[in-house]
Amino acid sequence: MRALCWNGPHKVRVENVPDPKILNPRDAIVKITTTAICGSDLHLYDGYIPTMEKGDILGHEFMGEIVEVGNGVENLKKGDRVVVPFPIACGRCFFCSQQLWSLCDNSNPNAALAEAMYGYSAAGIFGYSHLFGGYAGGQAEYARVPFADVGPIKIPDQLKDEQVLFLSDIFATGYMAAENCNIQPGDTIAVWGCGPVGQLTIRSAYLLGAARVIAIDRVPERLRMASEQGHAEVIDYEGTDVIEALKQMTGGRGPDACIDAVGLEAHGDTLDAAIDMTKQKTHLSTDRPHVLREAIQACRKGGTVSILGVYGGFLDKIPFGAAFNKGLTFKMGQTHVQKYLQPLLERIEHGEIDPSFIITHTLRLDEAPHGYEIFKHKEDGCIKVVLKP
Repeated sequence: MRALCWNGPHKVRVENVPDPKILNPRDAIVKITTTAICGSDLHLYDGYIPTMEKGDILGHEFMGEIVEVGNGVENLKKGDRVVVPFPIACGRCFFCSQQLWSLCDNSNPNAALAEAMYGYSAAGIFGYSHLFGGYAGGQAEYARVPFADVGPIKIPDQLKDEQVLFLSDIFATGYMAAENCNIQPGDTIAVWGCGPVGQLTIRSAYLLGAARVIAIDRVPERLRMASEQGHAEVIDYEGTDVIEALKQMTGGRGPDACIDAVGLEAHGDTLDAAIDMTKQKTHLSTDRPHVLREAIQACRKGGTVSILGVYGGFLDKIPFGAAFNKGLTFKMGQTHVQKYLQPLLERIEHGEIDPSFIITHTLRLDEAPHGYEIFKHKEDGCIKVVLKP
């Protein structure tokens, strides 16, 4: 089959690789009909996530048709159309029983690597380094899906791939990030980052009852989408004191909750952002947490900081004294996608949201390297790239 393979930082190419096979009774093989490039894929592309190996197949947002199932999978059959959640979960451990699916105890065969870095291992993830299991990803023609009796959700025929694809990750991720804010009537939510997941976070905050959403970015196309499609008030952070602007927009109190939809490769035009960039390039720091600092400083007293942007290592100069003295609540983590699949599918079916509005580019799988380039460099008005194997 054809698949997009990682060959080093900024080096990806479509190669011929062996077809996946059933390895365990609870496996399924999916013929992929639609997949996507996620913002967190850029962390792999840029070389910031360790334990990648040459030839690793990328991609964790995908859906398709079941072509084979193991004899332990009774809820799916050949021909079923499914969306596959990006975290791989066994469905039987303590954490799965608590619906903490992305913290599954049994799905990362390389748990010792994660334990050495983080203390404990979380779930395996498709196409996201050997730290998270070394699973082949979904930017390919076919994929093996472990624990297929737990993860994939069947999709009604009347819904297009583009409407439901993002259940696999970014719609669920944006929704969980908004849910983590415990939004109350009248709340104002600030969202840093108007990329694809930021756009769906904005819409999710309104679905959950926010009165106002303020979105922060610098890219004109993203700010325009946040305003026109998401009905957010927007701040272009270039040349703007974001913290002061948020104070003025909230009567001096600050947003009730602040959402970091950026993560470890944050940009900014302040001194701390420039220092972050230098330290990361010279391997003196693992992450660029400029946005997290701003979110902590901007959030109102007693508010919530919700973090959906991926962080990989150790963060520098975090204003934790401000967080402590303001009594902030932090909520974060990889998304428990399986928890949200059915409720969010129902919202799509009822016409409350059509996540396909974020798609700006649809490319063939062979064009994936070009897709990574325009997505990374924000060229040609690119906000979200979908690939068709």
